[in-house]
Amino acid sequence: MPADPSRIVTARQMLAHLGLTPADLAAQPEPARRIPTLAEYLPVVVAAASPGTRRTYGTYWNRMALVLGHLRLDEVTASDIEALMRQVTATARSRRTGRQGRHAGEHVIAAARAVYRRAIADSYLTAADSPAHRIAKPRRLPNPRRALTPGELQDINVVARTSGNDVILDALLLRLHTETACRRGGALALRLVDLDTRHALVRLTEKGGTLRWQPITPILAVRLQEHAQVRGAVLPADRLLRYRNGQALSSRRYDHLWKRIGDHLPWVAAQGISTHWLRHTTLTWVERHFGYGIARAYAGHTDRRGPATTTYIKADLHAVATALAAMTGQPHPLARGQDGQSVPAPRQG
Repeated sequence: MPADPSRIVTARQMLAHLGLTPADLAAQPEPARRIPTLAEYLPVVVAAASPGTRRTYGTYWNRMALVLGHLRLDEVTASDIEALMRQVTATARSRRTGRQGRHAGEHVIAAARAVYRRAIADSYLTAADSPAHRIAKPRRLPNPRRALTPGELQDINVVARTSGNDVILDALLLRLHTETACRRGGALALRLVDLDTRHALVRLTEKGGTLRWQPITPILAVRLQEHAQVRGAVLPADRLLRYRNGQALSSRRYDHLWKRIGDHLPWVAAQGISTHWLRHTTLTWVERHFGYGIARAYAGHTDRRGPATTTYIKADLHAVATALAAMTGQPHPLARGQDGQSVPAPRQG
């Protein structure tokens, strides 16, 4: 349908009144989106990160903001990030379990990749534009951790029970980690509601938000309940593990514990033995005596990496309880075949 000439005239008069021409109404390209600087964008990354990610990468994000914060996201080069990695590696604090700064350097790359993954998701850049993904992470060295011998485990427990300002707490910690093979974070997150004394279980919340019930010996369940009650845990959400003053346990207790054990046992300090070695010790024993599937369940591993057959290698809570009963020599209400079987197990003091 042809346009009404009178309307065209009226439209031209209105455009002239506004100081415009028909060409001005043609579609104009949208202005390019402003790309923020690294310092401007990091708060967005931090806000979107999980608490665990913030704990792991927070220090390195701060270093990135300090050194590269003035640059736009698209101005940062792979060389900038690699130079920062070298600097952080060279200045990393010397720790008892350190690897000459290699872990710090690896974390710099991982932290930078986290920033650029978020920038790609927010459409500031494309995947090909990320400088962090053009840098190879430092090659990981073989893990030095191993299973402790029964004698080594006993020596560690003796020192924990006979030195320090809270031997009850330290002995309880070592027992908990040896029985459950849990990580430090799993123990620190335990609440009163996570203890089931009737079935001798603790509910562990660990890496990646994984959640599982883990068997413990009935005597440990009772000791944990007594510990919590004596030290002020009342509400279901109250932390289970506590200092004598009633405050919830922090990771510093582990640092002090292993420092003290290392002072009494030089080989502990020399090898950098830590709580995670207890996890290796227990899981190695379970794998040797009960097989890979039960060891995997005991560890709380839920990932699908590895051969396809791992999908079918599963174990239930009763199998884990049976392994615990054999390892500790103590019956468990959920264990199968409580026939007094005796399997050589690590001595736990």
